[in-house]
Amino acid sequence: MKCSVLTCFAVALLVGCAMPPPERSQQFAVREVPYTPDSGTIAVHCGQLIDGASNLPHGESLVLIRDGRIKRIELGSGRGSGATTMVPVLDLSEYTCLPGLIDMHTHLTDRPEDTADLRVYFSRSAEDTLHQGVENAWATLLAGFTSVRNVGTYVLNADTDLRDYINRGSAAGPRMLVSGPYLTIAHGGGDLYVPGFVEPGDNARFHAGVARGAQQFHERAEVILASGADLLKVIASGAVLAHGGVPGAPEMTREEIAAVVQTAHSDGKKVAAHAHGAQSIRDSIAAGADTIEHASYLDDAGIRAALERGNVALAMDVYNGDYIDTEGRRLQWPEEFLRKNLETTEIQRQAFTRAVKAGVPMVFATDAGVFPHGLNARQFRIMVKRGMTPMQAIRSATSVAAHYLGREADVGELAVGKLGDLIAVRGDPLIDISVLENVDVVLKGGLIFKLPMAETP
Repeated sequence: MKCSVLTCFAVALLVGCAMPPPERSQQFAVREVPYTPDSGTIAVHCGQLIDGASNLPHGESLVLIRDGRIKRIELGSGRGSGATTMVPVLDLSEYTCLPGLIDMHTHLTDRPEDTADLRVYFSRSAEDTLHQGVENAWATLLAGFTSVRNVGTYVLNADTDLRDYINRGSAAGPRMLVSGPYLTIAHGGGDLYVPGFVEPGDNARFHAGVARGAQQFHERAEVILASGADLLKVIASGAVLAHGGVPGAPEMTREEIAAVVQTAHSDGKKVAAHAHGAQSIRDSIAAGADTIEHASYLDDAGIRAALERGNVALAMDVYNGDYIDTEGRRLQWPEEFLRKNLETTEIQRQAFTRAVKAGVPMVFATDAGVFPHGLNARQFRIMVKRGMTPMQAIRSATSVAAHYLGREADVGELAVGKLGDLIAVRGDPLIDISVLENVDVVLKGGLIFKLPMAETP
């Protein structure tokens, strides 16, 4: 059987698709009617296929997904092969298919409105936090991002609760790997600190990652891992969106970072290091961090250190500076935050260009939550403008990201044995990377979550 992409509901019923969640007031009803993740069976006929790993695209292709995983990929339409017998076929012959995208730096439990006044976190209930996370996750999935790394939360268990809720099929969202609370010094870039504000008495959950000295950081890291974190996040330098910090200045020592890395690696987990400053970048690389977040003041010594170590990637959020300087200013974010954003945006983009030219591994990482979730793909055009080829940019969000995520066996590539995470766009992103800002089709685990709206005759 073959279905037009416009017959959304018919196809959804055929493949057991998990449909969009109810309206805001009814979203928690989905707990009572969960779907089974990664259970879809469908064949997808693609007009062009970018597999996420190859340097060149493939032409017309047929992707067969059975019980959530890719079982076969045939070049050509697959007509007459028997691969689609008794399997619904989704006709995307006018589309380019790609693997589900990966954003390596998100904050699904946060939203940009909160940055104007961080005190909101102290009064928001756990239920409201989960509700907000469900909405953010849905927007992210619809944008074509089927996997994300959630690198930091102010509130203990906020991210693990959301991850588990999605994994149970109680809400639709991307696959999440979560770091738990930021590991940071007191009043540092990852501590929920508002000058002059008197915190509630039961405030320990807002400072779960605060430590000082290698031993304390080791102990805090063990607690966060025990709480269910998939990786750890250290705040090695000051932050842009934090009161009092200086992005270019170290906040953690190399020994403190190394204590966290050793704790994580001994448990088979990775470490993301927030490091704007040149010294903090070098310290994080030397300490063994797996990815360097932001890397705004990356210098030639930092580039050399990354290349010499060889198994570290840069996660540079080169889009959100534009949002902060426009919408953040309109929303009256603290003047300190706006000033530090201006100080870091352009110099970070220049460092990005030098790093790309030098061949340092780069992963797609946006800091979504600083800007509205679902706008993640806006970063692609800046990455291309600042030195990447379109294919490099796509691979940074597919196979390269999957490698540094530690999930290359499951995601990041359209290949036999991988999960059936597939997106499709009209047009060719290798010619115009901005087409990725308007994803038309989203499958996760073989289940359809988005199809084009029916056209009016």
